[in-house]
Amino acid sequence: MSMLAHSEHAAGTGEEPPGTGAARAAAQDPHRLTATQGLAALSLDAMASVAYGPEAIVLVLAAAGAHGLGFTLPVTLAIAALLAVLIASYRQVIAAFPDGGGSYAVAKRHLGRRTSLFTAASLVLDYVLNVAVSVTAGVAALTSAFPSLHGDRMWLCLGVLVLVTAVNLRGIVDSAKAFIVPTAVFVGSVLALIAVGLFRDAPASTAAAAGHASVLAGDATTVGALLLLKAFAAGCSALTGVEAVANAVPSFRAPAARRAQRTEVALGALLGVMLIGLSVLIGRFHLQPVEGVTVLAQLADASLGHHWAFYVVQFATVVLLALAANTSFGGLPVLMGLLARDNYLPHVFGLKADRQVHRHGVLALAAVCALLLVFSGGDVNTLVPLFAIGVFVGFTICQVGMVRHWRQERSAGWRGKALLNGFGAVLTGVSAVVVTATKFAEGAWLIVVALPVLVMAFEAVHRAYARIGERLELGRVPETPRRCHSVVVVPVSSLSRLTSKALTAAVSLGDEVVAVTVTQADGEGRRAAESLRRDWELWRPGVDLVELPAPSRSLGRPIVHYVRELADRHPDIRVTVLIPEVEPAHVWQRLLQNQRGAVVAHAVRRDTDAVICRLRFRLGAQPAGARQGTPGKAGTRR
Repeated sequence: MSMLAHSEHAAGTGEEPPGTGAARAAAQDPHRLTATQGLAALSLDAMASVAYGPEAIVLVLAAAGAHGLGFTLPVTLAIAALLAVLIASYRQVIAAFPDGGGSYAVAKRHLGRRTSLFTAASLVLDYVLNVAVSVTAGVAALTSAFPSLHGDRMWLCLGVLVLVTAVNLRGIVDSAKAFIVPTAVFVGSVLALIAVGLFRDAPASTAAAAGHASVLAGDATTVGALLLLKAFAAGCSALTGVEAVANAVPSFRAPAARRAQRTEVALGALLGVMLIGLSVLIGRFHLQPVEGVTVLAQLADASLGHHWAFYVVQFATVVLLALAANTSFGGLPVLMGLLARDNYLPHVFGLKADRQVHRHGVLALAAVCALLLVFSGGDVNTLVPLFAIGVFVGFTICQVGMVRHWRQERSAGWRGKALLNGFGAVLTGVSAVVVTATKFAEGAWLIVVALPVLVMAFEAVHRAYARIGERLELGRVPETPRRCHSVVVVPVSSLSRLTSKALTAAVSLGDEVVAVTVTQADGEGRRAAESLRRDWELWRPGVDLVELPAPSRSLGRPIVHYVRELADRHPDIRVTVLIPEVEPAHVWQRLLQNQRGAVVAHAVRRDTDAVICRLRFRLGAQPAGARQGTPGKAGTRR
């Protein structure tokens, strides 16, 4: 077995190749996730969905009256069965694709480039909408408890977004540590609610729903297959987020695949228990949906009573809904990094900061979500119709790709695995069609339009990188380097220690050095030029000073014209423009700079092929015994 094959085999089984120092370092890397931290960092979206998943089912079945609500548990069991299929599938995805990417990686290998791009586009849209929906839903829960804040909900949404973004910029591990407690409180509260409710024969309290109008249909319809399909599709919003762990496998400590698989199973078990438990309580307490009060709030009231325990559940729900956006911050930047590696996004999204953070991906996600929040005015109902469609497209493509994976691999038990994935593909495909059809007029058409537009954007970036690669002749053996005559041009405006340092660096870099100064046409400009010329002749640095007249007040244009003339007269020379600049000791002192260096650098970069070298002269503490300047006119100029 080759080293590459051995590495792939080890990654697929969760083992590390023996003797690799990198693997040992990854196992102890403090900036990577443990299984517990991964559950907190990457499962918030799925966990928080229990706050609106059962409610979505109930609201659809309410159209059939009280009789329709009796189908809440069967529909939930069907969703739980689909959840089990998805968890089993994504465990296999993690083992087969330990570099992350989830549905995108599966589609890329087994279904072709274009299909993989549609998968990536659907995941990108789902991740972005998850942040917007989670933040707005959390703020909506908060403003329900404190109605006076309703008018400021958009600013509250933006504030929560800034907070979550700031935490994630410090690293996914820091965000996981910060979210472990809220996640544990929410899960513990919901499990306690279910456990206590199962021992009650009647609701402990109905105070939360008192005085609120029921949304149960008066002219109830029959419970048909279409209504059940709509309820199933609506409840499947609770499954969003289960793919996040597979997308972010590289964020786990070694053995990353094994830790990610454990995290996926724990997520599925907790989510399934909570969904089924809440549905059992809905039937046990004969709960009816009412306006202005969530189903989860009614269940907490009925199970725990209308006292401090009720408010603990509500507060935990508010916090977790607001923080559920962290799932996207953990998964999307990794996916964007993979797309950047494949030349479908700018390469800057593939860069990592010191804390293993895809910083540019985090900031891009935050910026797009801020625009969505402003567009929606912080109203969750504007965004919910767009939610969960993209993820079902990704689910379906991933399952189809895994069927093809098993058929090609034909490992032990491959037929059963392929059948499981095929069954899951049918279920998620039907769900995607039903969700899109039922919510098309409510805004789902935007997703239908956005998917191909995003794919075309990926393709445009890829073509641009292909053209760049062609011009750079990537993949070919380049010509042998050769030495050519080098001329270094140094812009100066006065004599100083900075000027001396710049010329010292220039004579070290080039075969020929020329100092240039731009002379303005007015009287003040001519006097400054004459003064500099006299000082230069007294100083005698051994470098010629060339005056460049400027008819206008432009600083960069005369230098650009001079560089072009040099290149035209001597095509074989290499021209370097060395720009001396002061690096202040404090950040605020940059406001005191005249920015001439930036102006010259921009002009030369835009209009010439010259090499630009920016020499930084750092201003620190004055060294002991340093001279304050040489006597005479040249030494006193600044």
